[in-house]
Amino acid sequence: MDFRVTITETLSRTEHVKASSAKKAEEAVRYRYRNLEPKLFYKSPNNDFTLVKGDCVDTLSKFKFGFDMVFADPPYFLSGGGISCQNGKVVCVNKGEWDKPTTPEAMDRFNFRWLSACRDHMKDDATIWISGTHHNIFSVQQQLLKLGFKILNVITWAKTNPPPNITCRYFTYSTEFVIWARKSAKVPHYYNYELMKQLNGDKQMTDVWRLPAIGRWEKSCGKHPTQKPLPLLARIIQASTKEGAWILDPFAGSSTTGIAANLLDRSYLGLEIENDFLNLSKARREEIENISIRSEYEERLKKVNVMLK
Repeated sequence: MDFRVTITETLSRTEHVKASSAKKAEEAVRYRYRNLEPKLFYKSPNNDFTLVKGDCVDTLSKFKFGFDMVFADPPYFLSGGGISCQNGKVVCVNKGEWDKPTTPEAMDRFNFRWLSACRDHMKDDATIWISGTHHNIFSVQQQLLKLGFKILNVITWAKTNPPPNITCRYFTYSTEFVIWARKSAKVPHYYNYELMKQLNGDKQMTDVWRLPAIGRWEKSCGKHPTQKPLPLLARIIQASTKEGAWILDPFAGSSTTGIAANLLDRSYLGLEIENDFLNLSKARREEIENISIRSEYEERLKKVNVMLK
């Protein structure tokens, strides 16, 4: 016999299962649901930093919550066996299976899927920031338009300390792009214009940001292969949110987004699959419970003009 069983909590869903009785059907659904629930990995003492283990799309489907801002650093799909220079040594740029090149069609499907899931959990006036290079950013841009986002800017992050191009066959890769878009074309977004102008010597800030790549001081707990620098995230968060805002990162990695958010009195939810990266994120958040380390980070952000002195 077929039974329909409804479980109601923050989000209501109906499952179709086959069972010998209504009670058996309900037990089967509850068992299935328990195994699919988001797995809380870590929550900070004051509840401003939360890590959940799981695929971002599957995890977001389990609860209902609206975020003020999303920052996403999705796979660039560039780990095809190339080489680069790191700390004066030649290294392979392969970052993992999750970053292996794929077909344009598969990349579009992937980007549409996660962007759609994030959009469903953004407040009407929320904005999203997505980082990338030419490997993935054009696909991201097209999916944003398909989903009804309004693109506000495409930031060019010009790294002040890029690694050299050791092949000597191309210009040195020194930039990445960050798309800034709002959820709705008709609903105004928040932009902290006055602060950005103040941080830029009382001049309008342009869409070219000259900021350093990740520094050694940001690797005290370990390093993620695509870790973004704290100054970049601090500027993004201050530009587009107010204090107390909730920020989502669907590809948490080492949770630079969360560290920046907490230093700036915002709250953070990070979603991540890999245990190693979840442990790294937890260690980084626990590190800034130390007042002296937190103060050091704040001073470093002030030195590169992403926080007021």
